[in-house]
Amino acid sequence: MHDQATYDVVIAGGGPTGLVLAAELALARVDVAIVERRETQDLPGSRAGGLHARTIEVLDQRGVAERFLVRGKAMQVAAFASIPLDIADFPTRHAYGLALWQSQIEQILAEWVGELPVTMHRGREVTGFTQSDESVEVELADGRSLRAKYLVGCDGGRSVVRKTAGIDFPGWDASISFLIAEVATSEEPAWGMRRDDVGIYGIGKLDDGARARIVLREPHVVDRDEPTLADLRAALGALYGTDYGVRDPTWISRFTDATRQAAAYRDRRVLLAGDAAHVHPPYGAQGLNIGVQDAVNLGWKLAQVVRGTSPESLLDTYHAERHPIGARVIRSALAQSVLVRGDDRTEALREVMTDLLRMDEPRKRYAARISGLDVRYDLGEGHPLLGRRMPDLDVVTESGTLRVFTLLHDARPVLLDLGEPGAYDVGPWADRVRRVGARYDGAWDLPVLGRVSAPTAVLIRPDGYVAWVSEGPDHGLREALGTWFGPA
Repeated sequence: MHDQATYDVVIAGGGPTGLVLAAELALARVDVAIVERRETQDLPGSRAGGLHARTIEVLDQRGVAERFLVRGKAMQVAAFASIPLDIADFPTRHAYGLALWQSQIEQILAEWVGELPVTMHRGREVTGFTQSDESVEVELADGRSLRAKYLVGCDGGRSVVRKTAGIDFPGWDASISFLIAEVATSEEPAWGMRRDDVGIYGIGKLDDGARARIVLREPHVVDRDEPTLADLRAALGALYGTDYGVRDPTWISRFTDATRQAAAYRDRRVLLAGDAAHVHPPYGAQGLNIGVQDAVNLGWKLAQVVRGTSPESLLDTYHAERHPIGARVIRSALAQSVLVRGDDRTEALREVMTDLLRMDEPRKRYAARISGLDVRYDLGEGHPLLGRRMPDLDVVTESGTLRVFTLLHDARPVLLDLGEPGAYDVGPWADRVRRVGARYDGAWDLPVLGRVSAPTAVLIRPDGYVAWVSEGPDHGLREALGTWFGPA
C-alpha cells in the first residue's frame, strides 16, 4: 500500500504546454505536480521549430525570454502557406520570430521549471481518473494514484484525460499523412523542398551537415503510431525513385492533417490545454505557440480558484477566451493546407494570395494573426486596448524607468496608474493587485490598429491582457477588479 500524494493541481504531460502551466501555477504559489511518461526531458529528433512574437513576449513577461533568444536565431518566421509575412515594422520589442527546435525549447523550459517548486513524476503515465465535487483521483499506469483539486490534460492529441472525461473532439479526419525523420544516407539526396499536386515534401541538412531531415507525404493515408524505416524507404521510393540508402534513424514520426477541437475545454475539475484541446496541420507553425498561450491564460485563473480568491466560474472564461482562438487557428490551417498543393489551379491561387499579402494592410492583418499579436478577448465595448495585449512600454516610475513586462515577472495583476498621483486606487484588492504610479509620454501603437488614444490607467491581468481601461474617472474599475480578481 502506498501513501497517496495530494496536490492542488496535477498536470498530465510535461511538454511545452504542461511545463509553462506548471511554471505559472508555481509562481502563483500553487502546489503543482507534472506526470510525464518520459524519464528525462530529452526528445528524439528536433520536432517542431519556432516561437512566434507573442510567445516570445509571454516569456518576456516572466523574465525568461533571454534564455531562449541566446539559443535560437531571431528571424522572420511568420508565413501563410509558406508565403512570407514580415513583421519587422510591428510595434513590439520582438518584431520577429525565433528559429529554435522543440527539443531545445523543452530543455530550457524544464530548466526554468526546475528552479520553481514543481514536483515532477517522471517515467509515469496517467491512465484515467475519477472526479467528485471536491477532488480528482488520478490513476497512474504503475497502479498508484494521486489526488488533486484539479487535473489539467496537456497530454497531446490522443489525450487520455480528454477521452476519460468524455469530451467530444469533433473535426476532420486525415486526408493525407506525412513521415518526418532524421537519418543518415548512403547517397547524396536531392536537397530542397518540392511541391506536387498533393502537397509539399523535401529533404534538408541537419545542423551537423552529415545527416538529413526528411519530410514526406505518404502515397496513402496512414493514421497509426511508430512508423518504421521500411515505411520511410517506401515513401522515398514513391516520390524520388530511390531511398538514398537511408539508415541509422534517430527519429521517425508520422503526422497527418487531421483537424479537431475539443467541444469543451473544461469538465468540472478537469481542463484541457494545448494539443489535448486542439490538433491541426502544422502550417503556420502555431501549434506549440497557442498551447503555451493556453497555459498562460489558464494558469492565473486556476491559481485564484484553487486559493479561494475567485469563484469557480472564473474558469469558464478560459474556454470562452481560448476556444475561439483555437477555432481561428484551425480555420487558418485548413485554408493553408489547400494552398500548399502544386496543381495549376492552386498555383494560380497562390499567385493571387502572394500578391495580396504583399500589400501593407493584408500583410499586417495576417502577420498579426499568425504571430499571435492581434489576439483580442471579448471583454465588451471600450477603448481599443480592452482585451488586447498590453504593449511593453518604457514607463517612468518612482523607482526609475521600467519596462511594463518587468512589472509582470511575478505573474501578478497590475493597475498601471498614468494619471494624476493617487487618482486610482485598488482599495480592498491591494493584497492581490499591484498598483504602480507611472508616466508615459510616447505614442500608444498596437499591431494592425496603429496609434490609439493614451489611457490614464490600465488594469493588466497576469497574462498581459488589459482587463480595464480608463481615459478619465475610475468608472468600472471596482467591477473589473471584482470580476477578474475576486470579490472585495
